[in-house]
Amino acid sequence: MRLLSSLVLLIAAPAALAVKSQDFKTCSQSAFCRRGRALADRAELSTSWVSPYSVTPSSISISPQQASFTAAVKSSLYPDINFGLDVRVHKDGVVRVRMDEVGGLRKRYDEAASWALVAEPDISQDIKWTVSASDVRAVYGDRKEIEVVVSFEPLKVALYRDGIEQVVLNGRGLLHMEHFRAKAAVAEDAPPAADDAQVVMQTNPRAWFEGEEEDGYWEEKFNTWTDSKPKGPESLSVDITFPNHGHVYGIPQHATRLSLPTTRGADAHYSDPYRLYNADVFEYLADSPMSLYGSIPVMHAHSAQSTVAVFHAVASDTWIDVARPAPGATETHWVSESGILDLFIMPGPTPDAVFGQYARLTGTPALPAQWALAYHQCRWNYISSDDVRDVQRRFDEADMPVDVFWLDIEYAEEHKYFIWDKKTFPDPVDMTHDVEAIGRKMVVIVDPHLKRADNYPVYKEARDRGVLVKSSGGENDFEGWCWSGSSAWMDFFNPGSWEWWKTLFQTQPRGDGWTWTESTVDTYIWNDMNEPSIFNGPEISMPRDSIHYGGWEHRDLHNINGMLLPNLTSQGLMARTNPPKRPFVLTRSFYAGSQRFGAMWTGDNLGTWEHMAVGVRMVLVNNIGGFSFAGSDVGGFFGNPDPEMLVRWYGVGVFSPFFRAHAHIDTKRREPYLLDEPYKSIVRSMLRLRYSMLPVWYTAFREASVTGVPVLRPHYVAFPRDEAGFALDDQYFLGSSGLLVKPVTEKGVTETAVYLADDEVYYDYFTHHAYRGASAGGKYVTVPAGLEEIPLFVRGGSIVPTRERPRRSSPLMKYDPFTLRVALSTGGTARGELYLDDGETFAHEEGQLVWREFSARTDGSARVVRIGSRDLAARKPAEAVDGVALAQYDGANVYARTIADVRVERVVVLGLAARPTSVRAGGDELQWEYSSGTAADDKTQGTASVLVIKDPGVGVAADWEIVVEA
Repeated sequence: MRLLSSLVLLIAAPAALAVKSQDFKTCSQSAFCRRGRALADRAELSTSWVSPYSVTPSSISISPQQASFTAAVKSSLYPDINFGLDVRVHKDGVVRVRMDEVGGLRKRYDEAASWALVAEPDISQDIKWTVSASDVRAVYGDRKEIEVVVSFEPLKVALYRDGIEQVVLNGRGLLHMEHFRAKAAVAEDAPPAADDAQVVMQTNPRAWFEGEEEDGYWEEKFNTWTDSKPKGPESLSVDITFPNHGHVYGIPQHATRLSLPTTRGADAHYSDPYRLYNADVFEYLADSPMSLYGSIPVMHAHSAQSTVAVFHAVASDTWIDVARPAPGATETHWVSESGILDLFIMPGPTPDAVFGQYARLTGTPALPAQWALAYHQCRWNYISSDDVRDVQRRFDEADMPVDVFWLDIEYAEEHKYFIWDKKTFPDPVDMTHDVEAIGRKMVVIVDPHLKRADNYPVYKEARDRGVLVKSSGGENDFEGWCWSGSSAWMDFFNPGSWEWWKTLFQTQPRGDGWTWTESTVDTYIWNDMNEPSIFNGPEISMPRDSIHYGGWEHRDLHNINGMLLPNLTSQGLMARTNPPKRPFVLTRSFYAGSQRFGAMWTGDNLGTWEHMAVGVRMVLVNNIGGFSFAGSDVGGFFGNPDPEMLVRWYGVGVFSPFFRAHAHIDTKRREPYLLDEPYKSIVRSMLRLRYSMLPVWYTAFREASVTGVPVLRPHYVAFPRDEAGFALDDQYFLGSSGLLVKPVTEKGVTETAVYLADDEVYYDYFTHHAYRGASAGGKYVTVPAGLEEIPLFVRGGSIVPTRERPRRSSPLMKYDPFTLRVALSTGGTARGELYLDDGETFAHEEGQLVWREFSARTDGSARVVRIGSRDLAARKPAEAVDGVALAQYDGANVYARTIADVRVERVVVLGLAARPTSVRAGGDELQWEYSSGTAADDKTQGTASVLVIKDPGVGVAADWEIVVEA
């Protein structure tokens, strides 16, 4: 996470002082990855390669409802080893393929899906499996356009759409599930194991497939650590090919491009595969396939014809090779250390359809409290109660809005989380109340390592309850080093930890244990170091032979480990009040499904232009991976950015879902109020821009929480048929708002190029300059991008609702009026949405909400424009309103009545064809001003006409119509 802060830890954990690439494995240093890549090498060199796995036709059993089938699978390598195959089709067309060893010496870890999935998927009752001599297949879809075919010999699974291959499993014959075996199976006369634990066998009849040597089967060394492997080899290899898709996206988290560069082939961009192994990577590289803090094993494949995706529910260390053997085709090879094959194939055929299919599996992003979308101020560390109060005072004096102040590890006495250091924070509750007085919140850090001290009640209770991770062998509690010095780690896989952990966040005392009484219900939580990060462990993590609840080794569930802490923490925060408030939990480590519990950030980035740019891409790919509430630390965690870089980074942060400034303990203080002019005023304007757009962000998050379509949308999501934009990852759209943003992430820029995909008008948000796309295909336009400018555009056809009153925090905006920006399309129409609720509780799930649709349309002559508002919740299907049945929804609900007096104070109409002669609402003439705009020049289509309607006297939660006549 950071440089160590005490001499004791400096001595105890020198590895954490300068974690470099050599502290983490490459594929060649990982035995199971070496074996997997060697398998692929042998297959490529052989002209007669064939997979040894086949289905036994006589074993096929189709469920009575025809919903699924099972079959026995055999490997010609080991005829005595049995495997089982289970294939089923969900109601929404997703195909699930599971394969496990049957009757083996041990059980393989098969619980990853149970943690990732939001519920067991509904299985289709309409599927009819047809068995032939060579395969079993099913045809389904509205047009019977989808076909799944499971070939027997060799085993292969292929998904087709309209007769065209979309996804193929084991098409290259790289499937290999290393079965459990006894160590004694090694030839008795084999030479003793060398230091690198590679045992040379005299003869190996399976060498064509497995290689000549037993490579790291029973023990593996890396640097100074030795990994005992009591279960022996158990890796899983599978090739997944997208024969007609030239771009793949996803598998966060990596610092790389959105469209994943290749790792195999003559022109491979990287020499190592992408790695999914949650790790505390200190000062990570800005262009690398190295593993980082989180792992979401989901991959989208895209072409102009369709989008498909795969999700592999495996929790162990996983390496993924990507190759493009021919234009328009992508080959991938997934190699995991342990686990079963549990693969979900999402048939799409559009990006939105894939997002919906994935969301039905792992859940949608939680709808956050509205204040959580505002600006967060953090550093390691605000050093005292007085320091926090002073930072708040200086924000107010500078007239800069902020909603949340954060405390890092130094708030805690000897880094014993929950326990305040009374020398520096003598009055934590009073301090927090001072912050809360104007609607602001506090966030404090709680990590999963517990200081091993009997005077620390949290550790003592955890130890006495037996809910700590065990060391190898399972007899003793695991001990490692982290911020607290000698530490133990919570085992959240143990059900005995669940209810107890949630009680810790209670602000009232309980009779049978400790609670955090020196806290408030407006204090929220930051879960860090949950990969887990262990300073004296291999790869700065937990030894893989450590033992969790159920006897599972850490290797089996490593990537899931980080998601359990924010899950239980969020439940604990909700349990503090009745009715519960929406929690806010920030996590550094994550897995598929973590989007249900809070926010994430991209970890310990550097204050460099390269990290600023890749942070944009990393946030985009997390959105693709289902985790919309994402951001990178503004300013960079390490370093001292100059004013230009810091200003640009605020421009990036303003358009990130999670917007937090953070800095290392050794950096200079860089709160925005410390900037000199003109930088200070520029950042103030950026912060105010974010606050004015909170209604846009909140509406986008509501949509994501219902549909799974991300808050930030890369170009291929917005324009899935525009091939020129498939690799574009430096500009994006904000929800369905029509807002297009191009953050500036390079030094000295005064103008930049923005790609416009379609023949539509794009209005500069600030100047109202109008840019027009090409009539055939996309084009780039050059736009101003001075330091004080954020390239931001409203696509024609959009209506953007904002709140323009400057406030010190977002809760103070609750009853502020709205401005509507109506950006007319080339056809003279526009549409937008606004979603509102109390922003804090779960009352919206009972119908306490306002959801409006704004529209603009012209009559046949285009001389009359009608701008109106209607109740969208009453017109949408029940499932589209946060699960609220229409019978529960009432347009005059309690919340709607509380904002009945909130009005629209201004309507700005861009792109009218002519000066109005009349602007009326309800028959009354309104006040308005009109500017006709300017002629085109060489860079733009000129400044659009602007009609400003002042105080039209309409409520934001009411039906109304404004008629503009020309």
